[in-house]
Amino acid sequence: MTNAFFQTAKEITDKGYENLSTELVSNKHLIYSSPATLSFNSPGAKGYGVKRAGLAVPESVMLLVSPSCCGRNTSLFKSSPEYKSRFFFQLLDDTDIVTGRHLMKISDACGEILESLEKRPSAIMICITCVDALLGTDMERICRKVTDKYSIPCVACYMYALTREKRLSPMAYVRTSVYSLLEKQKRESKDMNIMGFFSPLNTNCEIYDLLKSAGIVNIRELARCEKFDDYKDLSKANFNLVLNPESRHAAQDMQKRLNIPFIEMLRLYQPDKIHNQYRLLGDALGKKLDDSEYFEETKKTIAEFKNKYGKLKFAVGEILNGDAIEIALMLVKEGFHVECVFATIGELNYRFLKTLSALSPETKIYSNLSPTMLNYEKDDIDCFIGSDCLYYFSDKPGIEWCDEVEPFGYRGVIDLFNALDKVLR
Repeated sequence: MTNAFFQTAKEITDKGYENLSTELVSNKHLIYSSPATLSFNSPGAKGYGVKRAGLAVPESVMLLVSPSCCGRNTSLFKSSPEYKSRFFFQLLDDTDIVTGRHLMKISDACGEILESLEKRPSAIMICITCVDALLGTDMERICRKVTDKYSIPCVACYMYALTREKRLSPMAYVRTSVYSLLEKQKRESKDMNIMGFFSPLNTNCEIYDLLKSAGIVNIRELARCEKFDDYKDLSKANFNLVLNPESRHAAQDMQKRLNIPFIEMLRLYQPDKIHNQYRLLGDALGKKLDDSEYFEETKKTIAEFKNKYGKLKFAVGEILNGDAIEIALMLVKEGFHVECVFATIGELNYRFLKTLSALSPETKIYSNLSPTMLNYEKDDIDCFIGSDCLYYFSDKPGIEWCDEVEPFGYRGVIDLFNALDKVLR
């Protein structure tokens, strides 16, 4: 029996990013969809998969064009009140898949949707799957046909698992899709957008007060737009603040189409790095952002937690609001021990891994998607962070840390340790 594959942080960094072991690269082996990974590696993805993300445009509806196997789990959230009368199916049979005849039916299906609704939607989002990726379907042309025929905006959303490892992943592409309906209008100097997530930041996050201290009056987020008119106001922004790399392509598209520049920040949990990002943001805005109060509160919260519980041994998973490697690095820098991390290694978090390797070389790195995880034997830990860790360590205290409200900045760190304190009490 093959034991679950892992490498230590030092072993990975000694080999270099270009020489990652195949077990750590999901497109180089069979994928194991365990209960730990089903929430993000299946058609029924929890949170914001492509299907739900495409409905982020207020008052829009979606037509999912797919075989029943891709659409079956979507019915689980169709029953939610906020999605009532917003989700429709065009199921493909074997003949459709072989001949592509379903493409002739999409326009008529959109017409049926419009006839069935009492109120005309703001847009129709057409979600297609790997079937049309393999067929090479020109969905942009089909969407134009729908727009011309029914005088309604129509946008394609691509639920292509085949492109998950590409430069422009499905979740990056859908972010571009949901902002593509914005039209150019006069920009307001004191308006800006926060981009990156499909749910709003925690309202207690310090970033709002810091931005207002820099003279920003209107801070808009897609997730807070209740009406289509609210959505259209996003194009008034003087700049976009991108908090998730998957929104970079959307911001670049808005810069090209609408002349709205963007500033990029990362969601980090290391207090010193958060402070540095706010300093750089202040430089970009031409204002000094005084974050000292929040920085000191964060350091105090961590110190009190450590004094209370000592040097805990953590496991950190990847199904959480943050990057597993970066959170593990924060814990190590704050004096805790990280026994193991379940993570996908990419170019961005490899930089964090190099620092983690220097501070905690023996930390084990596992890939959730490796078939060898069938034989995983639990590591010795005290506490965990991440939904996937709940599967591996159901007998240990921990937090899933993947609520819909997005943590960010110092407030995210404080809330993280407060949540851990609550379960350990």
